[in-house]
Amino acid sequence: MTVAALGLAAVALAAVVYLWLEPQGRAGLVPLALRAAAWLSLGTLAVDLSCAHVVGAERPLALLDGSLSMGAAGADWPGATIRANQLGEVQFLGKLGPDSTPVGGSSGFAAAVAGAVSRGRPVWLVTDGELEDAGELAGDWWSAVGVSVVPRTPVPDLAVTRVGGPDRVSVGDTLRIEVDVAGFGMADRSKATVEVTSGSTRWLERGIPLSAGSGTAALDIPIPAAFGAGDHLLMVRLTDAADQAPDTDSRYHLVRVLPTPGVVLLASPANWESRFLYRALLDVGAVPIRGYLTVERDRWSRMGDLAPASGSEVEQAVARADVLVLAGEVANRFRSARPKGRWEVAPSAGAVEGDWYLAPSAISPIVGAFVGLPVDSFPPAVALAAVGLGPRHWVGLMAQQNRRGVERPAIVGRDSAGRREVVVAAGGLWRWAFRGGASEQAYRAYVASTLTWLLGASDSTTGVARPIRAVVERGRPVVFERLRGDSGVVTIELAASGAPARVDTLSFDGAGRASLALEPGQFRYRLGGGGSGLIAVERYSRELLPRPVVVSDREAQVRASTERAPLRDRWWLFAIAVAALAGEWFWRRRAGLR
Repeated sequence: MTVAALGLAAVALAAVVYLWLEPQGRAGLVPLALRAAAWLSLGTLAVDLSCAHVVGAERPLALLDGSLSMGAAGADWPGATIRANQLGEVQFLGKLGPDSTPVGGSSGFAAAVAGAVSRGRPVWLVTDGELEDAGELAGDWWSAVGVSVVPRTPVPDLAVTRVGGPDRVSVGDTLRIEVDVAGFGMADRSKATVEVTSGSTRWLERGIPLSAGSGTAALDIPIPAAFGAGDHLLMVRLTDAADQAPDTDSRYHLVRVLPTPGVVLLASPANWESRFLYRALLDVGAVPIRGYLTVERDRWSRMGDLAPASGSEVEQAVARADVLVLAGEVANRFRSARPKGRWEVAPSAGAVEGDWYLAPSAISPIVGAFVGLPVDSFPPAVALAAVGLGPRHWVGLMAQQNRRGVERPAIVGRDSAGRREVVVAAGGLWRWAFRGGASEQAYRAYVASTLTWLLGASDSTTGVARPIRAVVERGRPVVFERLRGDSGVVTIELAASGAPARVDTLSFDGAGRASLALEPGQFRYRLGGGGSGLIAVERYSRELLPRPVVVSDREAQVRASTERAPLRDRWWLFAIAVAALAGEWFWRRRAGLR
């Protein structure tokens, strides 16, 4: 209605000019029409009318799953690509390799799907259906997404699904690694053969019995002196997989061989305190741990097997230990050692016997070990020695005799000039572990927390940064954490066997972490500013293993709706106005009019 009124007004005004003020007869009908068209367009733009249009009429957006599973054995990646192009404008979810095959390391697309739906366009998801986070999207989100499933064809696969074990050992230790093997579509297999190699060295080959297609084995590998200190990458692989998915047949395990143990416990003489502490250290520690006890004066034995140990062996272990644990009356020559972490347990000098009930302090590095546990109901300490407190000290546990009187520190620690020290002034904490139950859990948690804090100042990896995990699955980045310095960018030189070295950069975020994406392989790295080591990217990925299909084919339930948009958004109205005014001006010049 408004447009009609604007049209009549435009024609009337144009007629006044060319039929009355400047009459041109029949020849004036052309400029009259041009001026009327121009004024109608300008009037419409000035009034700013709006008109209804259909939402969702744009071409659909086809989200193509680019995770590794789409290129695994049995997958139909070319078929998925063709299907996505048929459905709409293709957008890849993940990462494509140089040969346009998927190399993404995960199938989590909930955020991407939600973002695509919020654009208001029809959305399709083309996938194999093996999604990790389908449950993170509410039903109304999924109802707006059409799904086209291009499933994987099942293929027989025998895979090494896990390799676990300590990442640090010392020369003379035995490395125990656990290997999990799983079979998919190979129920007739009763045994698999596993081989462990390092470079050109073959360490062992052993058969693993399979039950219902799966099996677990613990492999003991002795570390001889000839193995050499440093980083060694072990490859655990199946020698008789005989399947169609070779990328799942091998895994890596990086182990650092140290010339001496990282944690050394000296007990002189041995007592219940040192025995329970040594056992707890073995259970919770992820570093090589060795204990020595005195049988007679200056005669040492190894804790565990009680094998004789020479004085030079003990002195060498103490001199190179990252953390030194002292229990009892240890000779002064060992106390003069300066490790980066020292843990002194239950000193007897000046100890006051009695029932000392313990309670955690409000703030300390080990307070998390006692959260939610009734520490004051655990067996009390049997003695308490006096310890001094300085401005750099923290208190982990407080003690109160017979639950009365003044509270005194029972566990104190400090961090000074890169060296960390913990003193346990309370004797008898071993009774927590002996009692079992919640008190045993608290004892193990206390040992683990204390050791973790002490090791925090003594990692043998030096340099400006280190990898959080030296071995990652295919499609996952290697994440480095910054150890020192405040530079946001660090150069890294990578060298792989048989390939020229290349230089890249690590850009650290506010949390001090940087990610580096690499192809499968082994790499020696060197950081600008200091630091080097070995990292590896496996050909294995959990994405390559068969997983349940959690979505099915369905059409998007998108309801066409209308909304009003201003006519000023229509560019052609401006074009009509300009063209009409230009045409009128040209006619008037030809007619001799101004």
